Amino acid sequence: MAYDEVLAERVMERLEPEGVVAKKMFSGLTFLLHGNALANLYDEGLMVRVGKERNDEALERPGAAPLVIRGREQRGWVLLAEETLDDDVLDDWLTWAMDATAELPPK
Repeated sequence: MAYDEVLAERVMERLEPEGVVAKKMFSGLTFLLHGNALANLYDEGLMVRVGKERNDEALERPGAAPLVIRGREQRGWVLLAEETLDDDVLDDWLTWAMDATAELPPK
């Protein structure tokens, strides 16, 4: 499980006050809101939930790429380039992920 520990701390300091918990899973560190994944940090970078209906909009933003797992694009999720995640950009993406995840029923 190789992921950026500094980025993990930055994400947790923003999400923990919102009730998000971090759990090691999916080959990285997954951030959960009411049992639903909203982000995952792993060796490829940070992926965030954006919602299927806003997937194309998210991909138009700098630093966002389609999340592809086993050759299939995972619509509703994007992979973010870590070098683009200054504080303001990270806050914006995490707010987006919180909003998309908050619409889901708790698990």
